[in-house]
Amino acid sequence: MTDTSIGQRNGRSWLRVTGSVGPLGIAIAVLWLSVIVLLPLAALTFHSFDEGWSGFWDAVTAPAALDSLRVTVFVSVVVALINVVMGTLVAWVLVRDDFPGKGVVNALIDLPFALPTIVASIVLLSLYGPESPIDVHLNASQPGLVVALAFVTLPFVVRSVQPVLIEADKEVEQAAASLGADNWTTFRRIVLPTLAPAIISGGGLAFARAIGEYGSVVLIGGNIPGRTQMASQYIQQQIEVDRPVNAAAVSVALLVISFITLVVLRIFADRTARKEQMSR
Repeated sequence: MTDTSIGQRNGRSWLRVTGSVGPLGIAIAVLWLSVIVLLPLAALTFHSFDEGWSGFWDAVTAPAALDSLRVTVFVSVVVALINVVMGTLVAWVLVRDDFPGKGVVNALIDLPFALPTIVASIVLLSLYGPESPIDVHLNASQPGLVVALAFVTLPFVVRSVQPVLIEADKEVEQAAASLGADNWTTFRRIVLPTLAPAIISGGGLAFARAIGEYGSVVLIGGNIPGRTQMASQYIQQQIEVDRPVNAAAVSVALLVISFITLVVLRIFADRTARKEQMSR
């Protein structure tokens, strides 16, 4: 076989597309992602630099912008940590316990996905606002932001942990119990290592979701600069005062934070998958 034929064969091998959808399916998928995701993100990034790098940097580092980013990141981290604990607990109850109305509770977990987030803000304001029927006032406060964001991000943790719990090997837990391990030791030594990747993934998704949330916090938060103003509210404010470049710059900052979070989660998931394959 000549070198030319080998080169042509290698070239065809490199160009060959494997899978069931073929080149046309891949082209359609790439085109759709470009139109829906890549082009809007590129346009936003380009617009944020309309006044050059110095204009972008001034917009992102403005005191009000930094305050909104600080509040957003802080509250989102708190919400993610809370939902890591409570979401894991809810998933455990739904998988391991039977009780009346379990199906209804399981369906309610997905309600934040279907419910317009502004409706959640109205409900929370009526419950925890100035005229709270239970005399709990969280409006215009960071705890109010935490409650609102915890509501909309809870499903990310629950739905990440739940399938792993369903597939978990209960015989290992039973063996540990038969050897004298108490419930906490069994959970810490056996169950938690199995759930850790799903918990971290769900917590990261909850954080990324909370970073850009607007509807659920628009009423309960109060939009107080430096205290309860989220970055999404600051962006809207900049648009209202005709400063679209500032709004675009802060939007890009949020995109970078979310993108880094998702990349870290992807790397962690890949490493976990490789470790599982090596251990088999």
